[in-house]
Amino acid sequence: MPTVLAILAEGFEEIEATTPIDLLRRAGAEVTVAALGDGIHVTGRSKLTLHADTTLAAVEAAGGREFDCVFLPGGPGVRHLRSDPRVRALVLRQHAAGRWLAAICAAPTVLHDAGLLAGRRYTAHFSVASELPDILAGERVVTDGHLLTSRGAGTAVEFGLLMVEKLFSADASREVARSICL
Repeated sequence: MPTVLAILAEGFEEIEATTPIDLLRRAGAEVTVAALGDGIHVTGRSKLTLHADTTLAAVEAAGGREFDCVFLPGGPGVRHLRSDPRVRALVLRQHAAGRWLAAICAAPTVLHDAGLLAGRRYTAHFSVASELPDILAGERVVTDGHLLTSRGAGTAVEFGLLMVEKLFSADASREVARSICL
């Protein structure tokens, strides 16, 4: 069963977080939702508060468990992801190990800050296009190696299904899509 670490920072975009998490869990992935802050309750940009499974600090204290995919939702909370050295170190380890990194909306800037987008194909939200010189602004979702990126809340279902496809199979992705009447 594939494992996914989803990191939620205060101000995360709810649709971008919950949709892929839901689709991955429907497919059978073990998704660990980790709060970036000290507590397990994290409030998104639209004031929905989610109860995370754990904190990023607890994940690290447990020995830095390896995940098949690290998932970074977007939204205004991305500024917290970008400023946290633990997140940078985590994405660099994930990349070095050849494991999946998935980022939506503004979250590809975290990958950019870590130097992981140079020479790669990627997309992101138009609000961060000025920071990302090679953005494929017209693409909804982009795969390049073990890097998955997407534009924003409106692409969350497509992005989540792509994550299911890459972590499981195209058949699994089609079955989850069918189960939600897509």
